Amino acid sequence: MPQVTQFLRRAVQVNARGTATIFADRRQDWASFQDRAARLAGALAGLGCKPGDRIGILALNSDRYLESFFGLSWGGFIFVPINTRLAPPEMVFWLADSGCSALLVDDTFTPVLAQVLPHTPDLRTIVHIGDAATPAGQLSYEALIDGAQPATDAGCRGNDVAGIFYTGGTTGRSKGVMLSHRNIVANAQNTLPATPIGRDTVYVHAAPMFHVADGALTFLVTGFGGTHVFLPRFDPVAFLRIVEEHRVTTTLIVPTMVNMVVHHPEVTTRDLSSLSGVVYGASPMPEAVIRRALEVMPQVRFTQAYGQTEASPVMTLMPPEYHCFEGPLSGRMKSAGRAVLGCEIRIMDENDNEVPRGTVGEICGRGDLVTVGYWKQPDLTAHTMRNGWLHTGDGGTMDDEGFVYIVDRVKDMIVSGGENVYSAEVEAALYDHPAVAECAVIGVPDDKWGERVHAVVRLKAGMAATEAALIATCHAQIAGYKCPRSVTIREEPLPLSGAGKILKTELRKPYWDGREKRVN
Repeated sequence: MPQVTQFLRRAVQVNARGTATIFADRRQDWASFQDRAARLAGALAGLGCKPGDRIGILALNSDRYLESFFGLSWGGFIFVPINTRLAPPEMVFWLADSGCSALLVDDTFTPVLAQVLPHTPDLRTIVHIGDAATPAGQLSYEALIDGAQPATDAGCRGNDVAGIFYTGGTTGRSKGVMLSHRNIVANAQNTLPATPIGRDTVYVHAAPMFHVADGALTFLVTGFGGTHVFLPRFDPVAFLRIVEEHRVTTTLIVPTMVNMVVHHPEVTTRDLSSLSGVVYGASPMPEAVIRRALEVMPQVRFTQAYGQTEASPVMTLMPPEYHCFEGPLSGRMKSAGRAVLGCEIRIMDENDNEVPRGTVGEICGRGDLVTVGYWKQPDLTAHTMRNGWLHTGDGGTMDDEGFVYIVDRVKDMIVSGGENVYSAEVEAALYDHPAVAECAVIGVPDDKWGERVHAVVRLKAGMAATEAALIATCHAQIAGYKCPRSVTIREEPLPLSGAGKILKTELRKPYWDGREKRVN
């Protein structure tokens, strides 16, 4: 039966003395890493944590973050990565909804706890995983590990839940996607063919580790006994320097990050010759950006991944050979690639019948990679997984060779800079402003972010509000990346359907006219 911890045991078996992690001035081998992970599991058990307990992680990328992933699985606990870009009320919801009894937090986010802890009474234990002095009321991560005996692997496996990864909520409530041990192992195996990983791999965590996208390679690199290097926060200069310094071979980043890297002046002055593989996803890659990337980093093999959290997350891959603009393999850059080996994909109509090739329908998938369900939301689970298929909410087509093309979204979601933004959340925040009579939030094309969050607002008669004031109202309640970057204030009512719903398709038209797709 598949287990997350099998990756770690294999790393020790094949490369015990190989370098496991590099973070700042800390290095350790795989034997030491496994010992520390087992001691963390033992320490948490000594604090009263039991298998199945949910434990949150609120921190920037680091070696201790990776130890926590494996230490929690070793102890049979369920890890709950917290998006570091959330506003405090959103953090409270994730921690309270999942029922976290403990939280691992670093120096950056310790100050946020003052706004979180009063509203999360079930959060009994706070473990400090930063490098500064341990704050009052928290337990030292290093002291816990030093004082604990290594625990025996709890043996959780198969359909046992390994982690809960929250996504934004289409109705204003975030959804906790339960990923099992089987899901995570299946994803790693599905990803391997198009992303060669081995013992000599040096992988830099440049995307945030709270994202399941980074996890797509996290477990694979571990299983082969490769080396993990950590960039706490993405910055193009820091990325270029860490690649050069540690001879990084592989990374996973979103197109916005690729854009910042390939257009930075240092991209032509740094020695990037070691970098051979880049996986990108979360949003489409603009053609101008990939052309520039292939020009300045010709040795790099680029792989596009498409999927979603509910699929652990990779459903399709477009391997490097299709990243070209001439010859018999050209013309596929507008696609999201083809289904990975362990995922069956069909394009379905509203009655879950497969549509003919080239016809637009909803992208649906099934296989061991599909989530076991949403945390405490059985009705939503049943709806999303109906008839045995994961319904992605993405509209697309499939050609005669199995290439999938995304053309629209069935669900009301915007992808900006690789982050999912659900319109309902933003609209709920806007309605908190006393002057807002009605509003609609849409995604509009943006050269830097792919899509930009844009709000269309009608104010109440006799009341006034500026664009800045409306955006500030959102910032007080939701994460900054979800907030509108622009606002249109109009006097006339927003267009409505016969059922009384705002016609966002009409509001989008002026921004998307002349484009092949209604997503960017």
